[in-house]
Parts: sequence; structure tokens; C-alpha cells
Amino acid sequence: MTARETVTVGADARDRVHAVRHRYARRGDRASAGGRAYTVYLVALFGVFFLVPALLAAADSPGPVSVGTPTDATPMACALAVTACWGAQVAARFWGPLVLQPFVLHVFMSTDLPPTGYLGTIARRRLTYAGTALLLAVCTAAYLTTDLFDHLDTALQGVAAVAGVSALSAVVWLWGQVRTVLDNLALACATGVAGLLVGVTSRTAPDAVGALWLVAVVTTAAAAGLGRAAFRAVRTVDLARLARESARASQAQTYVLTGTLHHALDLYRPEPRGLTSALLRPDGRLRGHLHQGAVRALRTPGRTATAAVLLPAGGAALTLGTAGAHGGLAPLLWTAGCVCLYLGSGWVGETWRGLRDELTLAPLLGEWWGGALGRALPWPVVAVTGGALLGGGAAVAARWSLYGGRLPETALLVAGSVVLVLGARFLREMKLHLPLSLLLPVVTPLGDLSGLLILAWQFDGLVAVVIGVAAMNTVPSAPGAAALAVAVAAYCAWAGLRRTGWARRGLVSRLRRV
Repeated sequence: MTARETVTVGADARDRVHAVRHRYARRGDRASAGGRAYTVYLVALFGVFFLVPALLAAADSPGPVSVGTPTDATPMACALAVTACWGAQVAARFWGPLVLQPFVLHVFMSTDLPPTGYLGTIARRRLTYAGTALLLAVCTAAYLTTDLFDHLDTALQGVAAVAGVSALSAVVWLWGQVRTVLDNLALACATGVAGLLVGVTSRTAPDAVGALWLVAVVTTAAAAGLGRAAFRAVRTVDLARLARESARASQAQTYVLTGTLHHALDLYRPEPRGLTSALLRPDGRLRGHLHQGAVRALRTPGRTATAAVLLPAGGAALTLGTAGAHGGLAPLLWTAGCVCLYLGSGWVGETWRGLRDELTLAPLLGEWWGGALGRALPWPVVAVTGGALLGGGAAVAARWSLYGGRLPETALLVAGSVVLVLGARFLREMKLHLPLSLLLPVVTPLGDLSGLLILAWQFDGLVAVVIGVAAMNTVPSAPGAAALAVAVAAYCAWAGLRRTGWARRGLVSRLRRV
């Protein structure tokens, strides 16, 4: 094939791709001009009433975080680069830049076009958008929270470093989707090592040179090299897997738009694998409830490993917070510990979802009222309590001088907090569809606040944890705070049962037996 024929074929491929996207953009259910104008209106309102006043206030006041010289800011830039790259890799495994609408992807896959012909252009456009958005967000956050932009020289260095980090993160987002798991693990390790080396090396660089320039050069060079390799790997992408990811992303987007964020998250929960025979005894009967829960947790090793980190960490932070360690930071440690326990209880408790599905189904076999709870709840309760005790015990052993004679009160507060977390997690896992009553407008002098109610319903478990901990902090006595936590947990459990309708069906079945 001659050079002229190659150019002609490339132009023909671009024209065909453009024709497909142009035709799909003019579909009947596309976004209307009014919908786009309303989105622009919301963005303009946010900018005028929130962003612009915040920027003006930051210009007249010193930043709450002082970075000093560019050399002192370099370790923070390295930590930002490593965190952004790792986050981009994780995000790419679930929703990468090559995810398209299922119909458009099916049309492209039905043609003779190579994957680079229709995926390369889309990837470049999305990486540009993602890098620009990250650049603006990080620069705005740095301007509001640090004094890096007080001088022109440090401002230029900071913008250059953030631009390099943004470009590298966007490229890594594509890398995480098109490369194998081993390649991503190697890149994650290399990113961590490189960030550590640059952070240590920059401490020896003179301020006149500008240590942030080193971060900008390294990240830009890495983005160029990784981008070239990532775009070359687009032609080897598994189209069948990409089609499954696109279909799942489309369904998750539909759930989000209809107000059921928890169902969208359920789509990205890994399927349990292996150890099926471990659920049964040699005679074919099911094993005990705790044994079943542990085996089901081990069937998702990634989630279990995350819970094994979150639960002891949450127990340690909770113990330090309830003991009053670090003075004014004690409430923050208390809240952070409860949030870690709340997140870890979801990662380790695969039986939560099975309980919700079982309670919402018709009782075909007429099981004893409460048998479902007896099977599903023992393992999450034991796992969360055990993780909290492990982390709390380590905190007590490491800093025994903090407790003295307050150990009984601390233990009571920790126990009440664990009960509160379990009740909030039960409330969250029993969630079904968005109640239509929340869609009604709530007219106040401040405007329509129905959006806040929907947001609170989406994150009701986390809201219950934060409010419960705040209420416990206001109670002067430890027994009173623990009793308040138990009351909030009991209300959360009752509200969760009401969502499934299980309490009503159980009461009716018992009356019928009588």
C-alpha cells in the first residue's frame, strides 16, 4: 500500500467514525438545548455565588496551609502525583476512557474499522477533558488552601507541576484500562518509588533552581512515554470485555439518574468465586452461620483485604478519639474511626446484600419469623466487633498512659459506637428504590431543598453515623452516650426492616399461626 493509499484509508476511517457519531448525536432521546442551558445555569450560579467569593476571600487572607518555599512543597506535589496516579488506575478498572454507549460501540464493532480508528480519537478527547478538569480543580484547591500562589515565581512552578501531574494522571487512566493487571501493578510500584525518590532528591535542590520544576519535568516525561505505550495498546484491547464494561456503565448511569446510587454501586461489586464446597458439610447440610459468613467473605478476597485494613484502623482511631487523645482532634478521630468501621462493615459483610434480597422476596417455604436475620447477621456483627477490638486493643497497649482510670468509660463508648455503626450499615443495606415522596418540592425561604433530602437518602447510613457521633459527643456521661447510640441503632434497624416490609409480613404470619 502506497503512502497516498494509506492517507486515503485513514481519511475514510475518520469520515466513517465522524458520520456514526454525528448520526448518534442527532438521536431522538438526546439531551435538549434547554437541558444543556439549565446545566450551564447551575454552573454559573455555583461560580457566582460560591467560587468567586471564595477566590476573592482567599486573595485577601493568608492560606491555612503554609508550604513555605517550592522545596518544601515538592513532597506534597509528589504525594499528589502518586495518589492521583493510583486513583486513576483504580478508576480505569471500573470506568475507563474507552467506555462508550453500548449501541455506538456495537455499531463500531460491526464494521471493519480497527479499534484504534474509533477508540483513539475518543480516548484523546476524554484524556484532554480529564487532564484539564484535574488541572483546574487542583490549582483552585491549592489557591484556596495554600500560599503557593502568593509569589509569581512559585506560582509558575506550582502550575507547571500541577500540569505535569494532571497530564500523567490522564494518561495513567488510559493505561489502567488497556494494560494488564501485572502491568498496572508494576506501574503502581514504579510510581511510588519515583515519587519517593523525587521527594528525597528535591530536598537537596537549591530554592533558586526551583524544586517543583523537577516534578514538572519528571511527570511530563513520564506522561509522554506512558501515553505512547498506552495508545499503542489500544489496538489490542479486548472488545468483548469493553462491551461488558460499557453495558454495565450504561446501566449504572441509569441507576444514578433515577436516584438509586446503591444499585449502581452493586453493579461494580465483584462476583464471589471459589470455595463453594466449603459452605457444605460432608453430609450435604449447610455449615454454621459464622462459618458461612467467613467463607463468603473469603470468596471476595479483595474486599476482605480492604476490610481487614479498615476495621482495625477504625477501631484504633475510635479508641483514641473516645479516650480524648490529641485534645481538640478527639472528635475528629472518633468520627473517622466510626466512618472506617462503617466502610469496613460493608466490605466484609457479603451477607448484608443476601439478607436484603431474601427479605424482599415472598416467603415461599414459610420459614420461622426471624430465621433470615439469624443466618445473615452473626458474621457481620462478629467481624466488625472483632476488628474494632483488635484495633482498639492495639491502641490501648501502645498508649496505656492515655487511659488510666477511664478505661471502663472508653470501652462503653467504643461499644456504643460499634452498635451505632452496625445499625447504620443495616439501614443502608436494606435500601430499595427511591421513595417518590422525596421528589416532591420542599419550598423554603432558601429555595427548594428537596435535593438535600435526596442526597441524605443516598448516604443515609453515613449521615446516621456522623449525626450519631455528634450527638454522643454532646452527652456528658459515657453510659448516657452509649444508651443514645443504642437507641439510634435500634431506630436504624427498625427503619431498615420497614423498608423491606419484613416486619409487617412477619407479624401477619405470626397472627395467622395463632
